[in-house]
Amino acid sequence: MSILRVEHLSYRYGQAEPVLRGVSTAVSNPEVIAIVGPNGAGKSTLLDLIAGQKTPWQGRCFVQNKQLNTLRRDELCRLVAHVPQHVPRDVPFTVEEVVLTGRIPYGVGLYESDEDHQHMEQALRRARLEAFRHRRFLSLSGGEQQRVLLAAALCQQAPVLLLDEPSAHLDPENQALLWELFAELKSSGHLIVVVTHHLALAAQNSDRIWLLDKGQLVADGAPCDALDPARLHDVFHVPFYWHTSTEGRVFLTYGR
Repeated sequence: MSILRVEHLSYRYGQAEPVLRGVSTAVSNPEVIAIVGPNGAGKSTLLDLIAGQKTPWQGRCFVQNKQLNTLRRDELCRLVAHVPQHVPRDVPFTVEEVVLTGRIPYGVGLYESDEDHQHMEQALRRARLEAFRHRRFLSLSGGEQQRVLLAAALCQQAPVLLLDEPSAHLDPENQALLWELFAELKSSGHLIVVVTHHLALAAQNSDRIWLLDKGQLVADGAPCDALDPARLHDVFHVPFYWHTSTEGRVFLTYGR
C-alpha cells in the first residue's frame, strides 16, 4: 500500500493556463521529500492539492489509498497535517492553545481529553517550545510562530506532514534542528514533504527530490540524481556544482 499517490494532477485558477500540469508520483515508504523549483513553478500549489486545500482541475490524490476529495474534513486531517507558508496574524491564543488545535479532528466533546494533552506535551517537546507554552502566539517572533504551527501539525498525529517553507524565518541552528526533527519523524513512520528554496539543505537532508519547472515534475529521485547540475542550469539559469569537503561531506553550490 502506498502512503501517497498522485495521478495526473493539474490545477488552474479560473480559465487561466494551468499552473500545475500532469504531475504523477507515488511514495511507498516513510521518507523526507523536498519539493524545489523556481518561483511560480507550482510547488505550493502541489502541496495544497495534497493537503486537500485545493481541488484538482484534473487528476486525483490518494493517501493510504483513500482519495482525498471523498473524505470528510476530520478524516482528511487525521491523515494529512499541513503547515502553510504564511503565518496567520489574527490568532488570539497562547502557544498551548494553538498546539491543541491539532487535536480538533479527534474531538468528541467540549473539552480536551488526557490523550489530547499527552500529544500536546509531546509536540511542545519535539518543537522545543515548552518554555513558551503560556506565551501569546502573537508575541512570538516569526520563527517561533512557525515552530508553534509545526507543533500543532505534530499534535494531529497524521502519517503525512506537509510543510511550505518551514525554515524561512529560522536561523542556522534552528534550521539544522528542524531537519533533524524531520529525520526523527521519518524513523517513526511519517512521510514528510517540504517545499523549500534552500537547495543545499534539501540536497544534504532529504531522501528524495521533486523538482518542478513551469508546473511540471521534471525530476523525481535521490538528490544526487534529481539535482543534476546540467538539469538545474536549465531550470534556474545559473551554474550549479557538487563538491566534496575534506571531511567527505557532499554539498551543492550555485552561481558564477
